[in-house]
Amino acid sequence: MNHAAPDNSGVVFVSDLPDQIGTRINGVDVLSYAQLLENRKSMTVAVAIAETQARRDIVEKCQRDELQFTNIIASSHRRYDDVAVGEGAIICDNTIFTSNARIGRHFHCNIYSYVAHDCVIGDFVTFAPRVSCNGRIVIEDDVYVGTGAVLRHGTPGGQPLRIGKGAIIGMGAVVTRDVPPGVTVIGNPARIKEA
Repeated sequence: MNHAAPDNSGVVFVSDLPDQIGTRINGVDVLSYAQLLENRKSMTVAVAIAETQARRDIVEKCQRDELQFTNIIASSHRRYDDVAVGEGAIICDNTIFTSNARIGRHFHCNIYSYVAHDCVIGDFVTFAPRVSCNGRIVIEDDVYVGTGAVLRHGTPGGQPLRIGKGAIIGMGAVVTRDVPPGVTVIGNPARIKEA
């Protein structure tokens, strides 16, 4: 089966690796950061790096240089009622945001992931592929949620399930209770990974 190449018109990659600058990767031109700055009036930026601190550092550099951010949203993404998404989001194919959700800045939502109703997601959060973020969940800033993780629905009429700032949810974890800030949880049911 033949598939048409994606339309990458207007899209460029920015790299700091000298051997990549001036080349094409997957049909997309690669520029240096200096070249991006030269074209800042005609370009907006989305930072496609999953590691939170690296993404934050690059976003802060772009802000200092007064670059503007954009959202990259796949055509197969579905969004329903009353969903707000902050700047710099990258939302991949076959993702769904249902209703009454608030999603922060520079969110990455990988393929086949969803955000269900009444969720609040902080800034610089990353969902790997197939994350199931069920209703009434609060995810604080800088959280990484691994491939295939399932986050249980918050208590109806009670407290939402809460994932603390900087937590890491391991691949395939099933989160059934709150996760403290800065810890890594793994397994089913998810438990804190011992050092």
